[in-house]
Amino acid sequence: MTVVDTAPATLREAHIPPGGMYEGPRILRRLPEGWEERPYERFEVVPLGRVIGAEIRGLDLSRPLEPALREEVNRALLEWKVLFFRGQHLTSEQQRGFARHWGELETNPLLAAGSSADVVRFDKGSGATPTFENVWHTDVTFRTRPALGAVLQLREVPPVGGDTLWADMAAAYDNLPAEVKDRIDGATAVHDFIPGFARFYGPERLAPFQEMFPPVEHPVVRTHPETGRRMLFVNTSFTTRITGMERAESDRLLSFLCRQAHVPEYQVRFHWQPGDVAFWDNRATQHYAANDYAPHRRVAERVAIEGDQPF
Repeated sequence: MTVVDTAPATLREAHIPPGGMYEGPRILRRLPEGWEERPYERFEVVPLGRVIGAEIRGLDLSRPLEPALREEVNRALLEWKVLFFRGQHLTSEQQRGFARHWGELETNPLLAAGSSADVVRFDKGSGATPTFENVWHTDVTFRTRPALGAVLQLREVPPVGGDTLWADMAAAYDNLPAEVKDRIDGATAVHDFIPGFARFYGPERLAPFQEMFPPVEHPVVRTHPETGRRMLFVNTSFTTRITGMERAESDRLLSFLCRQAHVPEYQVRFHWQPGDVAFWDNRATQHYAANDYAPHRRVAERVAIEGDQPF
């Protein structure tokens, strides 16, 4: 006679630390709810990621954009968050002219300038100052009005490495646990330029700018002014604490929120060639420049567009 063991299966105890990011399906919604998706009529859009990133073909950025074309590029930006244009080889003036279709250009006295004060030049070779590589961040959130977006062009590309990644912070918000959304709904956080820049500049370089850039508060979850989507708006480089929380609690929550940019399903990665241009929505994304190309040189120029006050 065969005896069948009917005792329930048991597993040994295994502790999983709380607050992590676990396997499972993700909500991958590229467009806002109710958004009408229409075909593009003036250029070709080639998606590079599920929720973020598309290559735009058939557009010459050296030429002024007539209003209807500018509006279609803006719609692509809102729908894809970062746009890539291959082989443009723009002059600095042409790059500035393209960006000005979205507003006035901002200057950043903390970074090296190119041919004019509103062009930032990143000339990275052996021994160069790192300046915001190998870290997920959103540009200049230490300003009262952080940049709307930025236009970056690679002038010299290393033989290997030097990619840039972008993350969709609306997707990051969509996938937060309900209890975390409840905790951060209506919360604000302090942003300061010093933590990010102090990684590579000393006090003597930063102290003169403390009055120009005092700490500011922004919503932890901002609303996109054009799409209405809710997006995480904290980052490792500049967000120092959540207002009204004890330091330890704020540190734990900020650490968890900032790690959301690390999820591959929310990302796109771009491999540069000389003359390529990227145009990204700084309100909706974080980005990460991978410094994995030493001892080779990488030269890029960026212009940033003045933005509005987050709400």
